[in-house]
Amino acid sequence: MVDRLANSEANTRRISIVENCFGAAGQPLTIPGRVLIGEGVLTKLCRKKPKARQFFLFNDILVYGNIVIQKKKYNKQHIIPLENVTIDSIQDEGDLRNGWLIKTPTKSFAVYAATATEKSEWMNHINKCVSDLLSKSGKTPSNEHAAVWVPDSEAAVCMRCQKAKFTPVNRRHHCRKCGFVVCGPCSEKRFLLPSQSSKPVRICDFCYELLSAGEVTACQSARSDSYSPSPKSALNDVSDDDDDEDSSD
Repeated sequence: MVDRLANSEANTRRISIVENCFGAAGQPLTIPGRVLIGEGVLTKLCRKKPKARQFFLFNDILVYGNIVIQKKKYNKQHIIPLENVTIDSIQDEGDLRNGWLIKTPTKSFAVYAATATEKSEWMNHINKCVSDLLSKSGKTPSNEHAAVWVPDSEAAVCMRCQKAKFTPVNRRHHCRKCGFVVCGPCSEKRFLLPSQSSKPVRICDFCYELLSAGEVTACQSARSDSYSPSPKSALNDVSDDDDDEDSSD
């Protein structure tokens, strides 16, 4: 069906509408062979709080942005190549239901659908697109992905030293390797993570020691073994960078 739609007038028109909704700030999306598979609103778990985002699934990329005017205008366009994507289901917990992780080498995050049916459809379509792309290219699935950041609301104190309390003065930072919320003194070092940045990025002391010793996989397991998201409300809004923008902190 994808091949049949690739050069159809209806598909070209749908993609053009998406381009127009992002305006001049968005990147062009129309290329030969690209097909718009589906679209919808998903709740993205951002570092400060869950936020509604508009998602568009194409046969080769996943695009999302902030909703300015529903169905008419979006901004802060993000484009994720599907070849690099892996997804994992998340168990329902409290108000956070029907969710899954979208993991890539550069950025990983959790999203939630309104219903279990929507979740199933999204995951099935994404997996099918990824499978088709890898089959055509002969590539293997990516086994490296960026850590999913722990939301600010999950940490009243530094998740490494377990002592420093966060205040408007003592601000939160995120380790780019494990995703933990850490204080400044526990994350003063930088390390080059080529999949995430061309420059050294902030990481916690724990991950720095492991990376310096060549124990790369231990950093990833350190997070997954010790953190499980919970549906807490935000404690306070004292983050040091915006939840939807890359930053040096």
